[in-house]
Amino acid sequence: MDATQDSPATQPEHVTEAQAEADVQTGLLRQVRQIGQALRQSAVRRTLAWLAAGITLVIALTAYGQLQLNEWNKPFYDAISRRDLGDFRHELLVFLVIALGLLVLNVAQRWLGETLKWRLRESLVEDLTAQWMRPRRAFWLTQSGPMGVNPDQRMHDDTRNLCELSANLAIGLLQATVLFGSFAGVLWTISAAFSIHIGGQDYAVPGYMLWAAILYSGTGGVLSYFVGRRLVSRNAERYAREADLRYSLVRINEHLDGISLAAGEADEQRRIRIDLHEVLEATRLVVLSLTNLTWVTATFGWITNIFPVLVAAPLYFSGKLSFGGLIMAAAAFTQAEVSLRWFVDNYSVIADWRATLLRVASFRQALTDAELTPESGADIHFTPGPAGVLHIDGLNVEASAGHVRFADAGIEIHSGERVQATGAPDALCGPLFRALAGLWPWGSGHITQPGGERFTYLPRGLPYLPRGALRDVLAYPQQAGDFATTRYADSLQRFHLPRLVPLLDTTRRWDRELNHDEQIAVALARIFVQQPQWLLIDGVLATLKPEALAPFALALQGELSATGVIHIGAVPGPCKALFTRTLPLAWTPPPTPDPHAPPAGEAP
Repeated sequence: MDATQDSPATQPEHVTEAQAEADVQTGLLRQVRQIGQALRQSAVRRTLAWLAAGITLVIALTAYGQLQLNEWNKPFYDAISRRDLGDFRHELLVFLVIALGLLVLNVAQRWLGETLKWRLRESLVEDLTAQWMRPRRAFWLTQSGPMGVNPDQRMHDDTRNLCELSANLAIGLLQATVLFGSFAGVLWTISAAFSIHIGGQDYAVPGYMLWAAILYSGTGGVLSYFVGRRLVSRNAERYAREADLRYSLVRINEHLDGISLAAGEADEQRRIRIDLHEVLEATRLVVLSLTNLTWVTATFGWITNIFPVLVAAPLYFSGKLSFGGLIMAAAAFTQAEVSLRWFVDNYSVIADWRATLLRVASFRQALTDAELTPESGADIHFTPGPAGVLHIDGLNVEASAGHVRFADAGIEIHSGERVQATGAPDALCGPLFRALAGLWPWGSGHITQPGGERFTYLPRGLPYLPRGALRDVLAYPQQAGDFATTRYADSLQRFHLPRLVPLLDTTRRWDRELNHDEQIAVALARIFVQQPQWLLIDGVLATLKPEALAPFALALQGELSATGVIHIGAVPGPCKALFTRTLPLAWTPPPTPDPHAPPAGEAP
């Protein structure tokens, strides 16, 4: 039985724009705390701190250099207005010194920023994969609804986008803050004595250039927020649809044989077209929001070309500023205004950042929850017990195909016993198999597993063969060095795979290199290599060909004689003598839906 047959993770994500917008509005601080916790626990957190400190220092030095460059404007342009060639040459040398220093600082900031991005990604991806690969956590997450769908997208593309956007936005915001703090004083000093003459009376407006910059940028920020506020939810929707399309493409690539044999290319193309249409529709909404936002950002961008001169012009025409002073005042206003306009210029990027933050932080929240399984119906309890015995008390497993339980309420299986459980359809054997393995909590009852003893599981279908050397595949999940080379070779010989013995240290995609029967044989050879204390089998023996079944039966009588074996499903004739007990299963089909019942979610 497919491990995901009853899992909602076999379906694409279904996150509507309204749901995404609701999540955005109710969890920014919580989402930031999730990411912050991951970074604090990172092994490279000290490196991140040093990079952040270095960037801060470089930005502070850059702001000082920008102030010097701004002050340079006045003597330079005054020398031009006086036609003073000597001062003009001197100021050119000053400019070269300042520009060279700023160039070095810009290169340093770029290196520090790019290094920060990949270090952030290292920290976040390692944290997410560590949480994801906790025992049974990944499987339970697939049963938790849309959050368990496409985890690869969240850990690969979303984390990369989040780290790059976070670094860019954080550096930009810090730089804008430092520059505004530096040039605010310049603007205040230039316009400290400004006054407006109205009705024959002067009204003092100290620092009016600073207030003009704040008012101008604040207006742009408010307009940007109201025009582009839906970008966050629409970006989140687009990422979800992109993940669905990627899922469809990956699934087709994994099942090309079946699709080609069934001549199903046209049908798969139709499915891709549906997913692509949803991606394009979500992208269309993002484009619409970006277009509307551009009306605001572009308008303020063009006005900014002349607005600083207009603001400084009253001081120049009143004789309080020279021509060089006008250029310096306009440049200072531009620096301050650009710093204040950071929110306007970056609103679309901030919206993208919020969308990726939502996806990554909510994924980590799900991974770190104390209990991933749904409350309703998740009542099978698993506890460790004494070695050498497996207790099953009142087990009743629930699945979409019905309920299955052991006819006897209390069962005790000892190490070395050979037990078969029969009497239920194949559709219910899979959930029972996963319940005994500790993966399936839906139902009721209590399973006490033998503590400190190793189980090996043999599910239906093709076994999992990790990418790596064949030696690593046979030792998985243990280390290849735990077993002697002779045992690897002997196991392959026993299961009629002598051609693979010279390839023990060869790294390949064995799930594609080997045919169906050879993959099953490798899984059986893995059991022989590891010789576990317990072996749980989901009906596989009934599907084995004689050339694989015979050596496996001999191994159960020989090297694996101390291994406790539980087989769910029918046992072929040649192996019946190996099993000493039969545990009958009782099962009930799912209830027939009432055609007159109201739809789910509606009151009767």
